[in-house]
Amino acid sequence: MSDVSRRNIFKSLAAGAALAPVAGAATAAPATCAPPAKPVWGKGVEGQRTADLGNGYFQNPIVKGDHPDPTILKDGENYYMTFSSFYSYPGLIIWHSTDLVNWSPVGPSLFKSLGTIWAVDICKHNGRYFIYIPAAPDGKPWSIYAIWADKIEGPWSDPVDLNIRDCIDPGHIVGEDGKRYLFVNGIRKIELTDDGLSTVGKLEPAYAPWVYPDDWITENFAPEGPKLLRRGDYFYLVTAVGGTAGPVTGHMVIAARSKSIHGPWEHHPNNPLVRTLSTDEPWWSKGHATIVEGPSGDWWLVYHGYENGMRTLGRQTLLEPMEWTPDGWFRALGGDLSKPMLKPKGGKKSSAGKALSDDFRTDRFGTQWAFHDPKPDEMTRVTRAGGKLRLAGRGTTPTDSSPLTCGVGDRSYQVEVTLELEGEAQGGLLLYYNPKAFVGVGFSGEQTITWQSAEDQGWNRQNAAGRKIRARLTNDENVITYHWSLDGGKTWTRHPTRMEVSGMHHNIFGGFLSLKVGIYSTGTGSVTLSDFTYRALT
Repeated sequence: MSDVSRRNIFKSLAAGAALAPVAGAATAAPATCAPPAKPVWGKGVEGQRTADLGNGYFQNPIVKGDHPDPTILKDGENYYMTFSSFYSYPGLIIWHSTDLVNWSPVGPSLFKSLGTIWAVDICKHNGRYFIYIPAAPDGKPWSIYAIWADKIEGPWSDPVDLNIRDCIDPGHIVGEDGKRYLFVNGIRKIELTDDGLSTVGKLEPAYAPWVYPDDWITENFAPEGPKLLRRGDYFYLVTAVGGTAGPVTGHMVIAARSKSIHGPWEHHPNNPLVRTLSTDEPWWSKGHATIVEGPSGDWWLVYHGYENGMRTLGRQTLLEPMEWTPDGWFRALGGDLSKPMLKPKGGKKSSAGKALSDDFRTDRFGTQWAFHDPKPDEMTRVTRAGGKLRLAGRGTTPTDSSPLTCGVGDRSYQVEVTLELEGEAQGGLLLYYNPKAFVGVGFSGEQTITWQSAEDQGWNRQNAAGRKIRARLTNDENVITYHWSLDGGKTWTRHPTRMEVSGMHHNIFGGFLSLKVGIYSTGTGSVTLSDFTYRALT
């Protein structure tokens, strides 16, 4: 994305920032630094933490790890959700649940690279599924694209450019006139054709969001993430303001309502409805919410937040109960989400999460593995046979090699993989944020290569003479330890350097990403992967 395109986006995000603050509104509680007590989660496959506690209660997050900007669809007894996928391809993995607490992946819906993918919207109209996607393909300005499918499992169409320029965060709604509309950051709207694949008329202002007091500590005004619901006589518009990262007290959820999709819109009298007030809370920067009806008619808010002290995991998906009030408004009931809450009523329990250990006998691209910012021909690097995945080399370092990445959601975990070097290749195991922020250990066949602060620490070479290496990475709440074995795991050598990576997150490096397990292959040869194992430690 060009600097000009980025500036245009953030100008539109800041639209309305000069409006006068609301007088007399409450201010945030002073922030302190005392860490909260660590919650207790359920245990799933490989020891991974799960939201369902097995006793009728759940503990957030409902989808752990890097799953920001959740967009959720209730489709009969089923729920479907997807998230911003940024530079990972295949992307836009669709997740499924029947109880709102236990979620598992269905599969990816986007296979054609559009550059970085920000907050999308999933909807169903006249029996067809749609996902509206803000993206900025290389060399092009931001626009809204659409993909569609007749079955949620796909096949999904190629992206269609709606030519809605310099906009993000689409939200779909059908108006009282029966016509389809997209709302975008700003907050603005544009009419869609009946098929949802082109526009009618021009983008126009839709709603001037409620403005918080000027002395509140936020990142910026940034009205974004419009999500809409029609219930009874009203349309409800839920919006994020305050900036999605930066100070933990910034991001928040506000709402408005109108009897017409064209307004006028009335501010919720108790804005904001959700906001982090202190660094003592377990979830920071809470916002970007959608209202959804539960299986038995109760109501919930789904949104994202950073886990206290674990920004490296990215923004995770949270579930909070809400209720409708006699005056036709609604209020959130979950407090700071520090305690377990009763699960939604009714609904059949669904499966949760997925095993990350991989014998490479099946294709897990999209549901688990994804290249970071791939080139159009990236998948030609991959061949699979006999329980092994061969990854042809590209580039000279992890910076220009488009590493293979795997998202994780536990606070502490251990991964291992066997690497076989072929030809003039170098390969290794990483924790990867972006080309400017990664750590890890690589192998040349003779020595190790130590990657720290995205640089080759040439002084830190270790003898590791062998073409077949079992590599291990242990992440203990952002403290990283490496081991390697040249005899198939019978004996291990610990790397002499441990690393601390808590600073590798958006507030330092931008991009809204998370720190993922990565495997790289560089040079003119290839690296063959086998027996990838994952084990959660907390």
